[in-house]
Amino acid sequence: MSMRSIRTEGPDLHSSCDVCGRTMLRGERPHSFLEGTELRSVCELCTQRATQEGWIREGTMPVYEGRGSRTDNRGSVLGRLRRRRGASEYHPPAPVSPEAREGNSLPAHAPAPDTFRGEPRHVRAVPTGDEQKVSAGIDAFNHSEHPRTIAGVARSLGLPTVSVRPAQGRTGAVNIVVAWELSWYRYEVDLAEELEPVQIAAQGAELDELSPQELEANAACDADGYLAVA
Repeated sequence: MSMRSIRTEGPDLHSSCDVCGRTMLRGERPHSFLEGTELRSVCELCTQRATQEGWIREGTMPVYEGRGSRTDNRGSVLGRLRRRRGASEYHPPAPVSPEAREGNSLPAHAPAPDTFRGEPRHVRAVPTGDEQKVSAGIDAFNHSEHPRTIAGVARSLGLPTVSVRPAQGRTGAVNIVVAWELSWYRYEVDLAEELEPVQIAAQGAELDELSPQELEANAACDADGYLAVA
């Protein structure tokens, strides 16, 4: 009797990201993108970069607004993000009374100074105190897509050590470091940015790459990847 090999279908636990080349950890879910006709595997942290490079997420239909330059791709992605967040997030400025306009050199229908090319910049107020900045940074992180990545790694490595502190020398910026013994991520939060305030700044595999302050926990993380002040 001849023996037949049996293969079980399932995710490749050792797949690597075609953008950064990093081998994905257990629990990370790769995303499929198309580069022309080639299928690419992209980790959670590189999906935005893949989109900026012109790769198309599998199962979506690209929006063509011209001849298809990278600038056009970035514009269409920004448009989709704004539509997803809903038009209710932008409130036009209240009408100015004639008394308030007296002595103002701007015409009555002049565009607001915080607009660029006819679109709102979506800039919000920045807290002044360190505790308020830490709280705002955590809130921005929890409303981003990054808790999914942290939760995926935590399923294999356990709950991480979390440090959330205002960035030195940068007003309105907060650094978030999430660290395990075998891996760490550093996120930068721009509290003045509304659309995409949280960006991955660095990542590594050795804790001695971090400063002692970044290893000093002042926040906690739950199994779903959401942060809270300790």
